[in-house]
Amino acid sequence: MISPKTFLAAQDGGVLTLTLNRPDRLNALTFDVYAELRDTFVALQRDSAVKAVVLTGAGKGFCSGGDVSDIIGDLVHRQPADILEFARMTCDVIRAMRVLRKPILAAVNGTAAGAGAVLALASDFRIMVEGAKIQFLFTKVGLAGSDMGASFLLPRFVGLGRATEMLMLGEAVPAAQALQWGLCTRVVTAAELMPATMELAHKLAAGPTLALGVTKDMLNNTLSMSLHDALDEEARAQALCMSMGDFKEFSASWTEKRPARFTGR
Repeated sequence: MISPKTFLAAQDGGVLTLTLNRPDRLNALTFDVYAELRDTFVALQRDSAVKAVVLTGAGKGFCSGGDVSDIIGDLVHRQPADILEFARMTCDVIRAMRVLRKPILAAVNGTAAGAGAVLALASDFRIMVEGAKIQFLFTKVGLAGSDMGASFLLPRFVGLGRATEMLMLGEAVPAAQALQWGLCTRVVTAAELMPATMELAHKLAAGPTLALGVTKDMLNNTLSMSLHDALDEEARAQALCMSMGDFKEFSASWTEKRPARFTGR
């Protein structure tokens, strides 16, 4: 079980919930939070007890992005090499989320802005409360809208035209619009958010861990492949899964007319 210092962690069976915990700042990210998020997602790759991860925020917001006073106020005085090191570190958070072979669910309990919007986007599922908004506001502070993987991920959800609008104008997209555009999985009331998220998380955690991880790998890898390369890669991935224990367990459960007991092996 991980014990983070800059946010909260609670485990329920195979589901680990990470809660950004600066409610007075709408869970704005600091240098330390960025670094610990990166290290946590990297470490979770090796934690066999965790099958699915829920990411949410304390209080009224999911995450308002980088803390203006802690980060922006510091970066304006740094040398270019130090600024690049920081930018790469923020990108490493998203890289660690996308390569984690376990599903990540963002329970978006309020505004997800800037880096917070990309944290939600980099998750595999997004459940938003009514009234929540997602906003890529990097250009609002004089930065490129293409931050932390946004220019790679967002067009794959909403298309190039809408991604251009969202990243250049930096305007907020309400939950109902996000659902219509395919940016989120479900929109629920505040009371339903965590029960709905945990129900889905436990469903995923009880599933075939290896197969889910391979599926996530393939979704990442085939985004930039040709059709022929993707078909070859999928054939190799499927052959791997067919040789593993979970597939054999399903076959046995079908024959014996019982639920499958997947172990991720």
